[in-house]
Amino acid sequence: MYSGKTVVLGISGGIAAYKACEIVSRLRKMDIQVNVIMTKNACEFVQPLTLQTLSLNPVAVDTFQSPQTWEVEHIALAKKADVFLVAPATANVIAKMANGIADDMLTTTYLATEAKVLIAPAMNTVMWQHEATQQNMETLTARGVHTVGPDGGLLACGDVGAGRMSEPEQIVQACLSLLNENQDLKGKKVLVTAGPTREAIDPVRFITNRSSGKMGYAIAQAAVSRGAEVTLVSGPVDLKPVTGAKTIKVTSTQDLYDVMMENAPDYDVLIQAAAPADFKMEQAAEQKIKKNADGNLVLSLVQTQDVAKAVGQFKKPGQFFVGFAAETHDTLENARKKLTSKNLDLIALNDVGQPGAGFDVDTNILTLVSNAGEVVLPLMSKAEAADKLLDEVINLMGKGSENA
Repeated sequence: MYSGKTVVLGISGGIAAYKACEIVSRLRKMDIQVNVIMTKNACEFVQPLTLQTLSLNPVAVDTFQSPQTWEVEHIALAKKADVFLVAPATANVIAKMANGIADDMLTTTYLATEAKVLIAPAMNTVMWQHEATQQNMETLTARGVHTVGPDGGLLACGDVGAGRMSEPEQIVQACLSLLNENQDLKGKKVLVTAGPTREAIDPVRFITNRSSGKMGYAIAQAAVSRGAEVTLVSGPVDLKPVTGAKTIKVTSTQDLYDVMMENAPDYDVLIQAAAPADFKMEQAAEQKIKKNADGNLVLSLVQTQDVAKAVGQFKKPGQFFVGFAAETHDTLENARKKLTSKNLDLIALNDVGQPGAGFDVDTNILTLVSNAGEVVLPLMSKAEAADKLLDEVINLMGKGSENA
């Protein structure tokens, strides 16, 4: 969906410049053209040849170098950009951008572009908090410049605090949101669940599953990119927050049930991508269970709340409800049973036995099942699968509930 789009990436002279290599790689995998501009200081951290190899395009450094074509290069790059991204954006380059200083290829191109601008600040905590930097950021955001980060954490200088550049994945997602001109979910409220739940066995052990939450997070990010107001209900996962979405953290299946019962009525689209634990202890132990002399342990388990079924029972007219089915056998038959029993409008069948599909991988293979038929999605990234799923949601909502 991003074919034909171009990102002009400006890299300024900070230690985080090495992360720009991954940004370029991720954008290219999305079929996005990338043209790189580097300041001379950035070249001290990363060689232009590395970025040229990754982007498959010449890297611009010197405003006065011999042009690759007859075009004035900074003007050509400025016109070419759909998004002008600066990552890392140091305090120095932020100051130049805010004050209209154009003394190198990066800042000159910035002044010449009419594209959407996104910056990812990266600097020492004190520099980030300095009044001058904060005023410069206010100036840029008031002009419509978009920002991502900075994050907190351990910095290269040894300090701990805000100033660390956001991770490439988060920057790329913010970039995709700006590139996505498809705003077909604008005005819609979307509630997405993601990740596993945990059921306590004792104070140190729990029952869970292999869900990483990656599919649900990808759906939430795709919905944000398409203009929706998104709330993400997340089980325990090791993923970066979804830029632009409100996040509600849950631990147990009961937590998930409570949040969904309270919030679901307020949303237009419900997407249950979470993988709640199906069983819990009949009674969790208050103390750590110690090993037995005979080496055996019997746990008495009971079923947890069926969250999707409960949500389906109380689905309001006009709401669109999507579920997921992780299956290993009789996959289509089981998915269609769930479509009916849980009062779903669409179910994403996930055959977790197939290579590249299922839990804790970056790709997926889905079959989207509804009363209108089946849409088979071959192996693709979870980000791509998320957009395809939302395409089908929009398609079925447009046809009306009789075809859903």
